[in-house]
Amino acid sequence: MLVRNARLADGRVRDVRIEGERIAAVGAGLDAESEGEVVDARERLLLPGAVDAHVHFREPGAPHKETWRTGSRSAAAGGVTTVVDQPNTDPPTTTGAAYDRKELCAGDSLVDYGINGGVTADWDPETLFDRPLFALGEVFLADSTGDMGINGDLFEDAVHRATEAGVPVTVHAEDATLFDEAARDAAGDGVGVDADADAWSAYRTAEAEIAAVERAVEIGADAGARLHVAHTSTPEAVDLVADAPERVTCEVTPHHCLLSRADLDDLGTYGRMNPPLRSEKRRAALYDRVVDGRVDLLATDHAPHTRAEKEAPLLDAPSGVPGVETMVPLLLAETLDGPLSVERVRDLTAAAPASTFGLARKGRIEPGMDADLALYDLGGTRPIAGERLHSKCGWTPFEGEPGVFPEWTLVCGRRVYDAATGTAGTAAGGNVR
Repeated sequence: MLVRNARLADGRVRDVRIEGERIAAVGAGLDAESEGEVVDARERLLLPGAVDAHVHFREPGAPHKETWRTGSRSAAAGGVTTVVDQPNTDPPTTTGAAYDRKELCAGDSLVDYGINGGVTADWDPETLFDRPLFALGEVFLADSTGDMGINGDLFEDAVHRATEAGVPVTVHAEDATLFDEAARDAAGDGVGVDADADAWSAYRTAEAEIAAVERAVEIGADAGARLHVAHTSTPEAVDLVADAPERVTCEVTPHHCLLSRADLDDLGTYGRMNPPLRSEKRRAALYDRVVDGRVDLLATDHAPHTRAEKEAPLLDAPSGVPGVETMVPLLLAETLDGPLSVERVRDLTAAAPASTFGLARKGRIEPGMDADLALYDLGGTRPIAGERLHSKCGWTPFEGEPGVFPEWTLVCGRRVYDAATGTAGTAAGGNVR
């Protein structure tokens, strides 16, 4: 394939030649191969496929929420070409056998993938580290979906074991001893958008995250670990990571940098997540750090649940929101009238996660890289609508917000999504480890 007249993130208009699974050349006026497909990009934006280092595709164990097929189609429709699935499935990915079972499910993936191993009291590190882990984690320091929260001693032991095995550690950093139980007890009994969802934010305090990040950074430094902090929701925690040794990084989700507690009156239980939404002041400060470079990368924490599950009383509703399909579209819309640049979006969603986790052939449009590409028309924003998204759950916390969705998406040179026809390709993904 030859993609002509594509505008890259830095503004240059170039042709991109693809041979097999790789980018063969990037330049001006490239010749077309006699039998190859030629696509005129008409100076639309061509980005490297996004790498979402944090998804929950729910399979095995909860295919009514999401499957690898539906989740990866949602990823492809949002310009995401590599995903990393977290371990809190059923069974949890804490043994070699559980890893193998999940990889069988991942055979349906349209996009490339990595699989994280998890830690519980009965985990089996010997068989787990014998598998091609993307990372150890999301290691939970407080319970979330799947009830995989562990104590500090087990976390410290797991960090040392992972470091000895040469495996990065991703941590869900909340200190449950600093949760405000009185705020939890005061939660109303409303359901759906009628629930007092702000009680969840009051319960899982910002201080709980800040303290847990500080402790995780200390343990990581002691072990010489490669540590990554998941879904950082407070500016204070971002600053702790920014001031930490070079082997510590953090991610921020679109929902934590674009939504706040001020949105919970409209979202209700649909806005319950872990860590929860923060104050508008903290959200704005977090967004500033996304823009100025203190945040290393963005990831979605794509965590779908059905409408019926979310429309339960606040204390019974599960935590999490979908997001793999809307991350890049939301960020590109932000570049049209906000402080984010297209180059920063490229770095946050593709170049940085690829380099952070050692994906040498991902995240850049250069000769020799995997041909993971997505084409966007920056003049083609449309309101986000849950019913038009491809996740099995069929809803989004960003209903009605503007997004710039890809016209098509390639994974290793194969078209896995085409917006013009609404079609997805066959399973094209492979394990990046």
